[in-house]
Amino acid sequence: MAMSSIRSGGDEDEDGLDTAPMSEINVTPMVDVMLVLLIIFMVAAPLMTTGVPVQLPKTAAAKVGQAKKPLEVTIDKDGQPSIAKEIFTPETLTPRLREIAAEDPSQVVLVRGDRDVPYGRIMEVMGLVGQAGFSKVSLIAQSPGGPAPSAAPAPAAGAPR
Repeated sequence: MAMSSIRSGGDEDEDGLDTAPMSEINVTPMVDVMLVLLIIFMVAAPLMTTGVPVQLPKTAAAKVGQAKKPLEVTIDKDGQPSIAKEIFTPETLTPRLREIAAEDPSQVVLVRGDRDVPYGRIMEVMGLVGQAGFSKVSLIAQSPGGPAPSAAPAPAAGAPR
């Protein structure tokens, strides 16, 4: 424990110095040790992520198949659904989707809707996709910084919207 040599009104020895124990802890050595440990871990961390280089054996096993391309159902600006550029009505869409679902019910279906189509219409088409037997249905949207969709060209600079 450190001793203080500051004069105060407390206990004094024969020289007149205060001998009360100092209540402050010197944290400088602890900070030094922590910084050294931090540097060691920062240097050692990338070495722990790399594995030991090995020569892998050859095999005759078939490669893992890539996931099938998802089925895209597009809803144009008039609200008409289509699959692969074939336009359907709600009555003809459901039987076609059921045919596709019978082949592969785990198929992923992506629904693309024009931005001018009411939300309710897109939800109706999503409901038809679900009724046809698909369980993996997602919506496609354009990110704010993404490119303009290729199906609908952007209007000219002076054209009315």
